[in-house]
Amino acid sequence: MGGGGQLTEPGEPGSGRDDGVYTWEEVQRHCNRNDQWMVIDRKVYNTTQWAKRHPGGFRVIGHYAGEDATEAFTAFHPDLKSVKKFLKPLLIGELAATEPSHDRNKNAAVIEDFNTLRDQLETKGFFRAQPLFFCLHLGQILVLDALAWLIIWIWGTSWTLTFLCSVILAIAQTQAGWLQHDFGHLSVFKKTSWNHLLHKFVMGHLKGVSANWWNHRHFQHHAKPNVFSKDPDVNMLHLFVVGATQPVEYGIKKIKFLPYHHQHKYFLLVGPPLLIPAYFHVMIIYTVLWRRDWVDLAWIISYYIRFLCCYVPMYGVFGSIALICFVRCLESHWFVWVTQMNHLPMDIDHEKHRDWVTMQLQSTCNIETSLFNDWFTGHLNFQIEHHLFPRMPRHNYHLVAPMVHALCEKHGIPYQVKTMWRGLVDVIRSLKTSGDLWLDAYLHK
Repeated sequence: MGGGGQLTEPGEPGSGRDDGVYTWEEVQRHCNRNDQWMVIDRKVYNTTQWAKRHPGGFRVIGHYAGEDATEAFTAFHPDLKSVKKFLKPLLIGELAATEPSHDRNKNAAVIEDFNTLRDQLETKGFFRAQPLFFCLHLGQILVLDALAWLIIWIWGTSWTLTFLCSVILAIAQTQAGWLQHDFGHLSVFKKTSWNHLLHKFVMGHLKGVSANWWNHRHFQHHAKPNVFSKDPDVNMLHLFVVGATQPVEYGIKKIKFLPYHHQHKYFLLVGPPLLIPAYFHVMIIYTVLWRRDWVDLAWIISYYIRFLCCYVPMYGVFGSIALICFVRCLESHWFVWVTQMNHLPMDIDHEKHRDWVTMQLQSTCNIETSLFNDWFTGHLNFQIEHHLFPRMPRHNYHLVAPMVHALCEKHGIPYQVKTMWRGLVDVIRSLKTSGDLWLDAYLHK
């Protein structure tokens, strides 16, 4: 966080109290777009005017308006002391001494034990990255990119070689997606600026995607996973109904944009093949132009110049465009199945104001570890550990997983681990279950 803004000072109209001491009830009243307060370590901050200047996007700030944001703030920011300096202009008071440190339905015992665990992991160095690990992953991507081009340059553009080239490029693109994810979460370098620079290089020059667009979208997902109107990943644009609540709501209101009881079938035709080449690319272009993000646009253009210079001499302009569309389609299949098997079958609902651990565990699950699974998913088969510790380098997930499991067992929080096959099947199963709920409510309620 950083910067200041026009603030409501203690004693001014709308501040709630003259002495700068507030109750949770008073804080919770400031929870809309034009009036946003949040609590961090019992300090009350007015983020209304400043939210648009937040580097992670204004929406993620709004998702915690009127709430205790301590756990999310700690999870996302690597240098808390430095960031807190920028919070000072936003400070308007603190919680009353009689008020608990945590609001609503949050489990204080879980929060305390989790904070202790995180402090232990920090002390033991689990948040320190191994440079060689990430260098090897970057090297893998560059080698695959070069290999795909060399195959066509040396042996020609037959259908078989073109298909092989496409598969190799799709592997490179997907692995670059996992690597940009590391830089985006500030989990590689100690200096934030280096993470940002490499993030733009991998996301912009190696993938042709806006880094800022991804950050603003993905941080919302981490802040409020599987929460309707807050997690963009469960905004299905009326194409699907998900979870157990939304299908019934749609059914009762007689909402039928599509035959949702067949969504587990048409998902295969709409979701995996079209998410990246269609929806994501439209959103990226719109977002970059709307925000006038010329830096990200320059990075994106650099990718397409490089790609076209490599392949137009062999395929022509239209052939090169067809090639990249096919590669995007292959990549999209890979990305959708990996990301959805960790979240779609889990609890998806409206805001319940749960503590960080409970919220993350109810919306995520793990896939069994193996050399292939770790590589194929970019270590996001450890989705639980990633969501609890988004800044942790992924090569340490398997080391902290037993400790997280023990914490969950102590507090009776389900910790789900599935096989890869079950994770993939559960995506279809959950869509069918939600579709059946919709049909029943549509016909009978």
